[in-house]
Amino acid sequence: MGKSTLFNRLTGTRRSIVTDEPGITRDRIYGTANWEGRNFQVVDTGGIVPEDRAAIPRDILKQAKVAIESATVLVLVVDARTGLTPLDEELARLLRRTGKPIVMAANKVDSLQQVEVTGPLHKLGMPVFPLSAEHAFGVDELLDYFVEKVFPPLPPGAPPETGELVVADPKVSDDTAAIRVAIIGRPNVGKSALLNQLAGEERSIVSPVAGTTRDSVDTLVSRGGALYEFVDTAGIRRKGKTKLVAEKLSVIMAIRSVERADVALLIVDALEGVTGGDATIASYAEQSGCSVIIVMNKWDLALEAARKASEAEKLKGAQHRESLQHRESPREKNRKGRSPSGSRRDEDPRALALRSLTNPALLMTEYEKLVRDKLKFLSYAPVVFLSALTGERIPNLFPLIDRAAAARRRRISTGELNRWLAGVDLERGTSPATRKVKIYYITQASSAPPTFVLFTNQPARLHFSYERFLENRLREAFDFTAAPLRFLQRLKERGHRERGKKPSKPRRTRA
Repeated sequence: MGKSTLFNRLTGTRRSIVTDEPGITRDRIYGTANWEGRNFQVVDTGGIVPEDRAAIPRDILKQAKVAIESATVLVLVVDARTGLTPLDEELARLLRRTGKPIVMAANKVDSLQQVEVTGPLHKLGMPVFPLSAEHAFGVDELLDYFVEKVFPPLPPGAPPETGELVVADPKVSDDTAAIRVAIIGRPNVGKSALLNQLAGEERSIVSPVAGTTRDSVDTLVSRGGALYEFVDTAGIRRKGKTKLVAEKLSVIMAIRSVERADVALLIVDALEGVTGGDATIASYAEQSGCSVIIVMNKWDLALEAARKASEAEKLKGAQHRESLQHRESPREKNRKGRSPSGSRRDEDPRALALRSLTNPALLMTEYEKLVRDKLKFLSYAPVVFLSALTGERIPNLFPLIDRAAAARRRRISTGELNRWLAGVDLERGTSPATRKVKIYYITQASSAPPTFVLFTNQPARLHFSYERFLENRLREAFDFTAAPLRFLQRLKERGHRERGKKPSKPRRTRA
């Protein structure tokens, strides 16, 4: 019907995905509109089919009901060219039961000559506004109605509102900047379930069907005096598997959300492990310059799988030992089971593996090594194990987000950096360059991400191994948890002696 097109027109953004394919919008999309000095919130919902019992339409209706309950005025969008359908009349009856003001937006009316097609729409007894959301025809009349009939007038002498999002939580001050957190990952790894746990409500639709989330869903969360803006993005798949236009737009919007984020939560299915798709998404986050936290989701399922594997290995080992006992003599059993001193021999690798499977802490340590091996370029990113379904270990995520966001914005003074540089053994840094590298001094050019300028004796860029050496030493001295570091190189201007010129003699003066 053009709901997402009207939403983008009212908010002046491209937040909602607009294509010719129906059923793209599923979650609630929030935006702020401003008209005649008044700002108000606009909510875009998915297409409502009240009697559809399928999983996705049922969840869309549930999300729409949440928006309807909190709304001041309801806008029923219909296709003016098609006219009223039985579904439109059913939705009108559903909205009337709320007792809230209802207006009808007769979309796809491109000119004054087409206004007459909206005549049959008046039989529902609600104000009808012919408009074209795509070409902005008639939208101003709808906005004038909102300002004049729905919202209370501004007090005399009051300044116009700016249209910025107002924080209604008294615990959060007006000057508090929200930490923007993007939740990224492959389809069906638990991104929406994690958002619902962090928000404390069913903010996003959770379904076992991969690709349920299409738009980027923003949610403001206040916790402990801090404000977080979580962005649930669509699952990013390989280009060869994204064939529909809506899927391609979803991936583009997800990548844009990462570029605007302070912190990216890279969600990985712990049951499957790190895949090539996870590494590709991780590279997007690393290149964007935001802080990265690797979240191993479904850890409860991974522990259950490890327990079952341990039981299977124990059963297999018992059967193997039993078969050997029938073939070995008692003297051979004693000789193999004990060392010359009479004590049990060291455990074999299989026994050590079984012990790691049964010990969650030891399994977590071994699992983290595997993650580090697959994502070597994210060696600075902390790894968190949790379950978005049960909420286990999720509260520990907030302090880590605060630390990662602060590290990304951290600035170090030039004096402190050069004192650190004087204490670094630069001879340990290996570089294949034939000319010895000399670093004269260092300064921080910018933050978010932290970017440092090195003044050296050569214009060629330092070898990546030497940059990694400097990065490791810098992280040891300063807290840059989860934040990527960037290095720029400048050639230091040489003095007269370094150019081979003799210095001029000082002139003598009489006392």
